[in-house]
Amino acid sequence: MTKFPPVRGTLTPDRPLADLTWLRVGGPADALFQPADLDDLSGFLRQLPADVAVFPMGVGSNLIVRDGGIRAVVIRMGRGFNQISIEGNRVTAGVAALDAHVARKAADAGLDLTFLRTIPGAIGGAVRMNAGCYGSYTADHFIEAQVVTRDGQIKTLTKDDMNFAYRQSDLPDGWVLTQATFHAEHGDPETLHQRMTDQLKKRDETQPTKDRTAGSTFRNPAGFSSTGQADDTHELKAWKVIDDAGMRGAMRGAAQMSPMHSNFLVNTGGATAADLEGLGEDVRKKVYDSSAITLEWEVIRVGEP
Repeated sequence: MTKFPPVRGTLTPDRPLADLTWLRVGGPADALFQPADLDDLSGFLRQLPADVAVFPMGVGSNLIVRDGGIRAVVIRMGRGFNQISIEGNRVTAGVAALDAHVARKAADAGLDLTFLRTIPGAIGGAVRMNAGCYGSYTADHFIEAQVVTRDGQIKTLTKDDMNFAYRQSDLPDGWVLTQATFHAEHGDPETLHQRMTDQLKKRDETQPTKDRTAGSTFRNPAGFSSTGQADDTHELKAWKVIDDAGMRGAMRGAAQMSPMHSNFLVNTGGATAADLEGLGEDVRKKVYDSSAITLEWEVIRVGEP
């Protein structure tokens, strides 16, 4: 039995995680820690035995926690990490600040981070996954991030440190993002808000936003140049190869590939994590058999069966 350090936040042993993920599945974590503030988080990690695994978790928007739960301390940031401040053309946001809220606050100040408006989740996940939409990615605006290392040190990471790539970044296991700073171009607030309204309308017309999903399930496949070499354009869409494989609307248990947008995995009610992940693997196999393309998961899957 692990002896946990004293905290000022909330530390809950054997905490079920299903209610903290958008797909509403998953077993318990060994413990869930919700730090009160930066010092609370730093002190906890500094004193936590080095052999205890740590898993930072945002709002659970792109996460499948397997039914057996996670053998780790899950760290979930809350109110102490959701502040947003603006200075000049720089926007600094805590990792618990919702992407949509950051986009709106920036627009109020005449700064264009509108690409964040339709991305589900919070800023920590956007940085970790280099989230993007409408041709803009987090990396395009990123200046720096504050992190707490696994041994409790507080550091600042630059864009070079993050080594951003398509839908990914480099962050050592157990390091916890706490805030990030972005640069943004100036724009007319009314125009920026109208753009976001239009983006939301388009999203709601094409994606199952009313269903229990985790956003895009698979990354768009890498493209191929005229010489046949793989490139990083990602112009081929995952939904298209899923459709071509006949998997739109496919089901396993109560898990379904959305009939509205076939790259969205849906819990139609009562699905297990095994149903959802198993259906995803069914899709990957069918797509490979159909087109020799190996789809890569965008949804993060963690824990034990």
